[in-house]
Amino acid sequence: MRYQILKTEGRAKRAVMETVHGTIQTPVFMNVGTVAAIKGAVSTEDLEQIGAQVQLSNTYHLHVRPGDEKIRALGGLHRFMSWDRPILTDSGGFQVFSLAGLRKIREEGVTFQCHIDGHRIFMGPEESMRIQSNLASTIAMAFDECPPAKAERSYVQPSVDRTTRWLWRCKKEMERLNGLEETLNRQQLLFGINQGAVYTDIRIEQAKRIAEMELDGYAVGGLAVGETHEEMYHVLDETVPFLPQDKPTYLMGVGTPANILEAVERGVDFFDCVYPSRNGRHGHLYTNFGKINLFNAKYELDDRPIEPGCGCPACRRYSRAYIRHLLKAKEMLGMRLCVLHNLYFYNTMMAEIRGALDRGEFASYKKQKLDGMQNNVYDG
Repeated sequence: MRYQILKTEGRAKRAVMETVHGTIQTPVFMNVGTVAAIKGAVSTEDLEQIGAQVQLSNTYHLHVRPGDEKIRALGGLHRFMSWDRPILTDSGGFQVFSLAGLRKIREEGVTFQCHIDGHRIFMGPEESMRIQSNLASTIAMAFDECPPAKAERSYVQPSVDRTTRWLWRCKKEMERLNGLEETLNRQQLLFGINQGAVYTDIRIEQAKRIAEMELDGYAVGGLAVGETHEEMYHVLDETVPFLPQDKPTYLMGVGTPANILEAVERGVDFFDCVYPSRNGRHGHLYTNFGKINLFNAKYELDDRPIEPGCGCPACRRYSRAYIRHLLKAKEMLGMRLCVLHNLYFYNTMMAEIRGALDRGEFASYKKQKLDGMQNNVYDG
């Protein structure tokens, strides 16, 4: 891996990252395909056409179905989903949070009750690394626990200490796996994760500890899980400066366009979030002039595109009235067009951010973008 910062503006970074599966221009939004597909019938060709650089898939879900050994037998996740650009795999650690009622945590790892059929699954740092090695993703995430943002300090501190110990085990196992001749991707990268809920002193201390491990990248996890936006930004203000500035910084599971703009300003250059696809499937669409909800009756006879001037496949050809009709009729095409529009909006915004950083104009771009999206002038 080679990560090179091309330009800075304050703490904001414009960088390029070279990987075995291609080059990533940052800041970048990673499109969330949890089970090796974007929900909403979006194909690999679609993602290529809208400028997607990186896909994200989930270790736990792919281990459960169809099984990481099967994906390995088929040549790895890139061949399986016909995607030749970079892929990041989440470690399964978020499921320690999201499946709280179906798991038990101990030092060795976590025992899950499968959300599909109830069978027991054990996953620890070594298991997560082996599954991700079978998937042969470009970037593997370390196995961690994501404590709730508002958890008591007495819970968060031991959790973070355990996550740090797990990270050492992840690194050791990744090094072993990458040294095996039969490993599909022997250049798989490892990102560590900073945790600590909203306790900045815990986060700073852990950031210092994991920065010494010389990993390929560093993520800030455990945000957008119950805290306010202001608390999120405060955590980033306090924590990001203690992560290595010459390595990529990833804010996990965030967020809205405004969240992304604020986090870029604070030094983050990797993002992922289900918002664009999830909101799109429900007719909630992002534009440069605010969000619109196509289920509103006022769009029934609206023959304009979702956003005039937008170059996405939906806006180039179809009207709000037609897409609204598809959504009301529960036709898959309606959801697909809405998801495509939202993903195009996110990926185009990231390209605009990179361009603004290249020109030294990010501050003015951010203000203009936020002002426009808050006006909602196209929702009339």
